[in-house]
Amino acid sequence: MTLWQRIKALFVKKVLPVHLQRGAFGEREAKKHLKKLGLKFLTANFRSKRGEIDLIFRDQDCLVFVEVKTRSSEDWTRPAAAVDAHKRRLLSQCALDYLKLLKRPMIKIRFDIVEVLLLDGNVREVRHLPNTFNISAPYRYG
Repeated sequence: MTLWQRIKALFVKKVLPVHLQRGAFGEREAKKHLKKLGLKFLTANFRSKRGEIDLIFRDQDCLVFVEVKTRSSEDWTRPAAAVDAHKRRLLSQCALDYLKLLKRPMIKIRFDIVEVLLLDGNVREVRHLPNTFNISAPYRYG
């Protein structure tokens, strides 16, 4: 890569693919919704070598790991149905990585899903599904 190409790359804003734009929009809307419900926002898009957690909140004495699913249609299935056993296992492993960074505090944890439904690019509905699944076997915490 030439010097000019490197300089240009610093200033050219990259446009995200539509599905990533939609996902980021859904995460922002989910964050607003959960904050209105009284949850305390901690971080977004926590990544470890084993995966990513969209949002992490605290709900009183509980740490909440949130997976956000944004869809423009429910014609085939509910958005939460995309969180299958494989995805739950990855979320569990990533949550354990987060807890390890916190030096494994003695705290309750739960996994929530937030469905963000769009209509013509605008939010039609936000559904919060608390405590949707437990940490995947063979993992455990607490």
